[in-house]
Amino acid sequence: MSDPPKRSRRVRRRVRLSWPVILILVVLAIVRIAGKVQKPAPMPAAHSSALLRAGVWRLDRVVDGDTIIVRNPKDAHAPPIRIRLLGIDTPEAVKPNHPVEPWGPEATAFTRHFLKGGELRIRLDRRRVDQYGRSLAYVFVGDEMLNEALVRHGLARASLYSGDSAAMARKLRKAEQAAKNAKAGIWSGAAD
Repeated sequence: MSDPPKRSRRVRRRVRLSWPVILILVVLAIVRIAGKVQKPAPMPAAHSSALLRAGVWRLDRVVDGDTIIVRNPKDAHAPPIRIRLLGIDTPEAVKPNHPVEPWGPEATAFTRHFLKGGELRIRLDRRRVDQYGRSLAYVFVGDEMLNEALVRHGLARASLYSGDSAAMARKLRKAEQAAKNAKAGIWSGAAD
């Protein structure tokens, strides 16, 4: 008689997982599933630089000295676009949880007066959007640039970045020097 064949034994090892490891795996699975279900919302069209084109626009409202909201006069259904004036920085007038800075209200009033006709022309540069999602532009009424006028009247500082138009940077620096020489607005030493 022959002996029955020996069965080869496969050794099965059970992997024991500790509760913390199981908990981490469950959390990772939930996060992965939630990531597939909740996709981030696209940037609102009102903040998209893709909608802002050079050309004629209509003023919707002035937010403060260096921020305005415009509408496309050819498309009444298009969303308004928030524009931050490129190359300048005016004193704060409406920033939440921030005091109104000297010359901020005057800068806002100047911008309102400058744009009172409602129609303006936009010129773009390489930088199209700032870190807050606002479109960046130079704003003109006729041949006069609002960005430069604010600086020339001492209601804004030139705030230039590498890559911005060299010609515009020269204009804004020249306007700032003229305001400093005249001790106008923020350069006067007076609070306002």
